[in-house]
Amino acid sequence: MRTSCTGNSVARAALPLTASIVLVLALGTPTASASRIAASATVAWRVDPLTITVPASASLGTGAKGASITASLGTVTVTDSRGGNPPWTATVSATDFTSGIATITKSHVSYWSGPATAQSGGGSRTPGQSSAAQAVALSTSATAFSGRKAAAVTQSTSWQPTIVVAVPAAAAAGIYTGSIIHSVA
Repeated sequence: MRTSCTGNSVARAALPLTASIVLVLALGTPTASASRIAASATVAWRVDPLTITVPASASLGTGAKGASITASLGTVTVTDSRGGNPPWTATVSATDFTSGIATITKSHVSYWSGPATAQSGGGSRTPGQSSAAQAVALSTSATAFSGRKAAAVTQSTSWQPTIVVAVPAAAAAGIYTGSIIHSVA
């Protein structure tokens, strides 16, 4: 069953739980900026309570051709209230960034999760990329974080991933939008 409203969509599905964020990247003069950021989120209801929460939107700021733009995505949180001590894996992927007339492919977008910034409940947690040196290109899906909760407790794990966009030297000036998609299963 699918219900839509302005800027948001809601889906009911068994697996996986997915949330996406629309990012805005402005190229051109350093003073260029986006005055309004579009937001998009997809939320799936599950029979078992494993959830992922992401910011509704983020602006990566501005940058020059041939340079890199680095920005925090904001806090991503996985909460696992399932019975037993099952494992979970949060994955991340991206779309191409487009301006309507030009494209910066997702192979130019890198991601690193960093360590957990907040956690509660027992169990294990492992960042996909604990440092900037381990950043991965989002040309394909990557593991953002993983964990295994302790039995009989709710586990919550938060991190603040960093996005790096390597702006091609031939990129056209403009405001580019793209999505970074997190899912958990």
